[in-house]
Amino acid sequence: MDVLSDVLAACRVEGAVTGRFTLSAPWALASAGVDGAMFRVGRGEPWWLAVDGDSPVRVDPGDLVLLPHGSPHIQMSSPDVDVAPINLAQVLHDTGVADRLHTPLVFASGGGGAVTDLFSGIVLFRETQRNPVLRMLPKMIRIRAADMSVAPCLGPMTEMFVEESLTCRPGWKITAARMADLLFVHMLRAYLLTHSGAGHDWFRGLSDPKIGKALMLIHNDPRAPWTVESLAEAVFMSRSRFSARFRELVGESPISYLASRRMGIAAERLALGYLRMSDVAEEAGYGSDKVFARAFRRWCGMTPTEYLKSRGVERVGEDAG
Repeated sequence: MDVLSDVLAACRVEGAVTGRFTLSAPWALASAGVDGAMFRVGRGEPWWLAVDGDSPVRVDPGDLVLLPHGSPHIQMSSPDVDVAPINLAQVLHDTGVADRLHTPLVFASGGGGAVTDLFSGIVLFRETQRNPVLRMLPKMIRIRAADMSVAPCLGPMTEMFVEESLTCRPGWKITAARMADLLFVHMLRAYLLTHSGAGHDWFRGLSDPKIGKALMLIHNDPRAPWTVESLAEAVFMSRSRFSARFRELVGESPISYLASRRMGIAAERLALGYLRMSDVAEEAGYGSDKVFARAFRRWCGMTPTEYLKSRGVERVGEDAG
């Protein structure tokens, strides 16, 4: 079982919004943030990006920037640019894209100087804040064009993805979503393969032979009645040592990680709309609908039924939770 593939599969894109901005210096664009992940790649002149109040960072042509949490940010032609930022939300409203969110946006602005072309995308996910990958990512990831040996096709792929979506040919919406899915997974993989030793996360846990085996056991069979004791025994460690080592590397307890894995599965199954609640509970490793409903509420603050309503999913069959 390839645990990395399994966890990255949970980062399934539900939709994508794309745009191409042609900007002539001096220029500045401000975004209040979005409920999704954002990516940018530029052509032409370098540009600068300040995320969530941080100091501006230079971005060179071909560098790929990813904002996994859709954080508020300002993009600008220089760190000391003396122009009022254009509000992207207002641009979306004025062009009508705000009411047709999956419509690509083509936009030009600036003071007539050197030109930067920005290829932009927003990818939308289910349960973004509870995804084990997305939760642990920093608010900005920059993959330099000079460092793309791990993924040399990312920059050109991003430009091609945006350009293809702008044509709006028949089937472009599903094409954009699938291309965004592939592109985002490539971005995450490139980042994870170069940052696997930093911080506390499941990816760091994979590098440890015993904790990595425990993670594989959980992902291979999340429905099994795992306990700290049974997992520790399976990897030939004492309960106390296993628990401490798991938390040290992964950043949470084995049971908390198992519960998150199960609930992620449950959320995906619920969104299908046609499975019985008892079937969803069983697939998530719970023998009782009521126990499952309580665990689900602890996980996301809503009952399964409330969750489905928040997602606009129509239930077929019995109600629950």
